[in-house]
Amino acid sequence: MKTLYLVRHAKSSWKYEVDDHMRPLKKRGHNDATLVSEKIKGEIESPQKIVTSDANRARTTAEYFKTALDISDDNYELTHDLYDFSGQQVMQVIKTLDNSLDKVMIVGHNHAFTSTVNMMGSEKIENLPTSGFVMIEFDEDDWKDVSTGTTKKMVFPRHLK
Repeated sequence: MKTLYLVRHAKSSWKYEVDDHMRPLKKRGHNDATLVSEKIKGEIESPQKIVTSDANRARTTAEYFKTALDISDDNYELTHDLYDFSGQQVMQVIKTLDNSLDKVMIVGHNHAFTSTVNMMGSEKIENLPTSGFVMIEFDEDDWKDVSTGTTKKMVFPRHLK
């Protein structure tokens, strides 16, 4: 069985004139990432690895989950492949995960993550909100074979306020 945890990056700030890739989180983003990561740490088995987009806002969000879930630096990976908004590269990252890993968290961007959750999970959502967390289980032994799984948990910031 494979378990995928998907996290959309936290709310970013448009206050600074920086390249999209470098955009930071706003205060609400830091607060929401803390809320969600702290909520799930006692409710899920920690992932064996976190793979995150290398964009500043995703990387910063992933750090909150890395800390809350006690993930080592060796099991934390930045990739430009998750700096994807359509979902094609997201699927490629998922399908090529190492099969020795059964539980993996990926952190990235919309619209790709809402599309991925709706395509792979059993529950449809209109929009995966910033700092939103979704857990999907697949009855497969090989990441390349995962397609449709069962949505087991969703935690959104609005659930915690």
